[in-house]
Amino acid sequence: MRAIYKICPASLWREAERQGSFSGSADDRRDGFIHFSTAAQVPETLSRHFAGQHGLFLIAVDADLLGDALRWEPSRGGDLFPHLYGDLDPGAVLSVTTLTLRADGSHDLPDLPS
Repeated sequence: MRAIYKICPASLWREAERQGSFSGSADDRRDGFIHFSTAAQVPETLSRHFAGQHGLFLIAVDADLLGDALRWEPSRGGDLFPHLYGDLDPGAVLSVTTLTLRADGSHDLPDLPS
């Protein structure tokens, strides 16, 4: 099992749970794939794209369950990022963690298995 991570507003994820499928955020839909990060990439993704935002979930997903729809593509600084070309089945989710916002706008992160 390889874990990858999606950061998203709690309300968006709760709606996906009700619908039984996650089609991504507005940014994901615009780009044509769902953006994920590895454990090592999560801190920078959080600080770069989600600083100061409250009500976020960190969703751990079993990458091995995503099949050929998951592609590793170069992005920030040439690092390979996991991109899912299709909807995310909540059955592939390993855990959902609430991210606590600190006074400085950063978030508390749990230890992340990779």
